[in-house]
Amino acid sequence: MTLIAIHRELARAVDRLRFAPPVAYVYNPLSYARPLVEAYLLRWGRGTREVILLGMNPGPFGMAQTGVPFGDPAMVRDWLRLDGKVGKPPHEHPKRPVLGLDSPRREVSGARLWGWARDRFDTPERFFRKIFVANWCPLAFLDAGGRNVTPDRLPAAERAALAAPCDRALRAMAAELRPRFVVGVGAFAAGRAREALAGTGIVVGTMLHPSHASPRANRGWVEQAERDLRALGMTL
Repeated sequence: MTLIAIHRELARAVDRLRFAPPVAYVYNPLSYARPLVEAYLLRWGRGTREVILLGMNPGPFGMAQTGVPFGDPAMVRDWLRLDGKVGKPPHEHPKRPVLGLDSPRREVSGARLWGWARDRFDTPERFFRKIFVANWCPLAFLDAGGRNVTPDRLPAAERAALAAPCDRALRAMAAELRPRFVVGVGAFAAGRAREALAGTGIVVGTMLHPSHASPRANRGWVEQAERDLRALGMTL
C-alpha cells in the first residue's frame, strides 16, 4: 500500500469523526491541501527508511497551512522545494485562515526541525535517504477563540475514536517504509507509536519536541534532540 493510498484512506476515516467542545473547528489538511501533501509523499516518501520521526498533529501555522508535517511554509517552499495548491477547510476560523505557502507566519517547531535537517544533512536528498517525517494525527483542532487544542486534551472517548484510524495508518506506513526506529517528537507521539507498533520489533523512542513553548527546547533544541537520537543507537 503506497503512502498516498495510506494518507487518502486516513483522510476519509478521520473526516467521519465528530468532536465536541472545546473543539469548535477541525482542519484536515490531507483533504484541502492534498496536492501539496502528495507532492511531499511522491518526492520525499519513496523507498524505505531507517527512521520515522513522528509528530503528534498539525500546528495551525505549519501542517495546517501546507499539509506537510512540521510544515513551516518557508522551509517547505525553499528547502523541501515543494509546490502545490492549498484550498480551504469547510469551516475556517477567521483568526486562523489557511494561506498555504503564501502564509507569512513562521512555524517555530517546523523551522527548528527542518532547519536542523538542513544544517545536519545539507540537502533534502541526503536527509530523506535515512529519515522520513510524519504526523500521527492529520487533524488540527481549534476552540471557539482560535486556540490550538492538541489530541492529548480530547476526552477519552474521542481520543479512542481518533486513535483507531491513526494507529492503523501508522502501522501501514511502517510496513511500507520498514524503519528500524520510530521516534516520537514529544512524549504523546512516542506513546501512540509504542501502542500502535507493539510486537513489530521496531524500536520506538522519544526526542524533545522543538516547540517554542518548551523551556528545554529554547535552551538548545538541536543539541538535546541529537542526544536523544544517539541514545537510541542512531548514527547521525
